[in-house]
Amino acid sequence: MSKSRKFLIASALVSVLATPVMAEKLGLGRPALPEEIEAWDVAVLPDGTGLPVGSGDVMTGDEVFADKCASCHGDFAEGLDAWPVLAGGQGTLRDVRPVKTIGSYWPYLSTVFDYVHRSMPFGSAQTVSADEAYAITAFLLYSNGLVEDDFELSNENFTEIVMPNAEGFYPDDRPVTEYPLFSAAACMENCAEGAPKVTKRAIELNVTPEDPDGKPAGTIPAIFAAADAGTASVTEAAAEAPAAEAVAEAVEAAEAPAADAVAGADPALVEAGEKVFKKCFTLSAPLTSISIVTH
Repeated sequence: MSKSRKFLIASALVSVLATPVMAEKLGLGRPALPEEIEAWDVAVLPDGTGLPVGSGDVMTGDEVFADKCASCHGDFAEGLDAWPVLAGGQGTLRDVRPVKTIGSYWPYLSTVFDYVHRSMPFGSAQTVSADEAYAITAFLLYSNGLVEDDFELSNENFTEIVMPNAEGFYPDDRPVTEYPLFSAAACMENCAEGAPKVTKRAIELNVTPEDPDGKPAGTIPAIFAAADAGTASVTEAAAEAPAAEAVAEAVEAAEAPAADAVAGADPALVEAGEKVFKKCFTLSAPLTSISIVTH
């Protein structure tokens, strides 16, 4: 083994046996300062925790919204193209296609302010000041008919606003009400009293495919329906009889020259052909019985 190879093996063993580098402190970084944490901690909670000091009125919010938000959400928060609708939709949550907006669906005003201040406008997040965020939020409240046009929103009166759907949400209680029903041991025998009974059929549940006549797909036609179909076929056959006779006459007319040609054939040649054909007939005749002889 060469010296260079021995050196590489020894170096590898030293690396494996040595204390991992990540186990030691690297000496990089420093604790974050309070003002640095505050700059990133912009979340606002429903009880008002995290609200910055500031204010904004509806009219100012109308101007800011038109400048920074209307290109996607429309001048009146009605939504443009596929961008979200922010106003209207009250009373539609039970519809087949509910309109979920700030006024019809969102339970807390803090969600509106937090989303605007943290993430909007699209592509330029966190360029909206605290006062502008208050003003935009006030304008959205006005667009949903929740405040008057002279309303001013601030960190002091923020928690006084109660959203229409504040009571529309409830805690997920499935771990208590549903999960135990599906976590118990499954019954494998004698699970029901009495003999099994059919309580519902697929056709009653409207899950059975249907034929064009409205009956379950593949249904065997009724006897009278088949009889009617047979009568109709006979009627059609009777109607087509004249046409069939005409075709038969045409075939007979076409075969007449061939029959004349056979009648004028050489009798000696025909007799010779019959003798030869008897050999073919004997070979091709089916076996009608088989005799088995045993000794």
